Amino acid sequence: MGSRKRIYVAVVMFAVVFLAGVGGFKIFGGKDWSLLDSVYMTVITVATVGYGEVHDLSGNLPARVFAVVYILVSLGTIAFAVTSITAFIVEGELKNILGRRKMDKEIAKLRDHFIVCGGDETALTIIRELHQTKKDFVVIEPSKERIDRILVSYPILYIRGDPAEDEVLKQAGVERAKGVLLSLPTDEANLFVTITVRNLNPHIRIVAKGIDVKSHGKMHKVGADYVVSPTDIGGMRMASQMLRPAVVTFLDTMLRDKEQGLRVEEVEVKMGSALAGKTVGDSGIRTKTRALLVAIKRGGAGGYDFNPSDVSVINEGDALIFMASPDSLHEIEGLS
Repeated sequence: MGSRKRIYVAVVMFAVVFLAGVGGFKIFGGKDWSLLDSVYMTVITVATVGYGEVHDLSGNLPARVFAVVYILVSLGTIAFAVTSITAFIVEGELKNILGRRKMDKEIAKLRDHFIVCGGDETALTIIRELHQTKKDFVVIEPSKERIDRILVSYPILYIRGDPAEDEVLKQAGVERAKGVLLSLPTDEANLFVTITVRNLNPHIRIVAKGIDVKSHGKMHKVGADYVVSPTDIGGMRMASQMLRPAVVTFLDTMLRDKEQGLRVEEVEVKMGSALAGKTVGDSGIRTKTRALLVAIKRGGAGGYDFNPSDVSVINEGDALIFMASPDSLHEIEGLS
């Protein structure tokens, strides 16, 4: 029996024993015993404080026999309750409950965060990337063992539950989140959760893992913005390592450098942004930040402006693509 269940059993047992004591003393005490007298005798018996009896029991054999039996039962109940509470605290369940409430409050404060569904090797890679780039995120995983394995390396916010359930996704803040990354064991699971997430938040970005290439089209149809095939990515990586090893080594070094955390990042130029209408030179991006502007993705079907010059104009709806650290990315966002 779990320690939490033992607590519930102890509470029920105590309530039953207490009511039995009140009823017993009332029945065996005689007509001179009021309800308050019976409650008083029950309390001092259970508490073992040794106060005097309300009425003399020396001449009342039934009441004395009941008192003896009741004392023994009360001691057993108290012993069980004490051991249950001790086990509850020692086994850490009280700490877990308090920690869970604190974590739920932290999750409730998140806005524009990411939700990772799954705890497999692919999800671990996603979690490492989000952690190193200082992004806010929540992990949903039903397996306690997988959550414990993640917690060894990363102090994550998590929900232990089924990501296919609406309430679990809402608890993770899907209606406030910026994106969901699906790395569940099967394509069917990823497909179903994609449908669920899209129904809960029509505007959220969904990136799903697709093991079977045939499933990619279905995932796109039901709402996934992008589907990633681990097999294709692995094959491309192997080919790149053979054909352009210096480039791959450079990217690996960049990704694994925990001090700088350099990444290729993007910043959207939203409506009303201070950058909109300015040239690259006038924006201060190259003089006031430590980021390297690689390209500008023009809004709509405008394509890419690679290595833009200082006279290139930044427009609303563009996406600025940088090589930047998390800190320099905040500097860019400060300009916009």
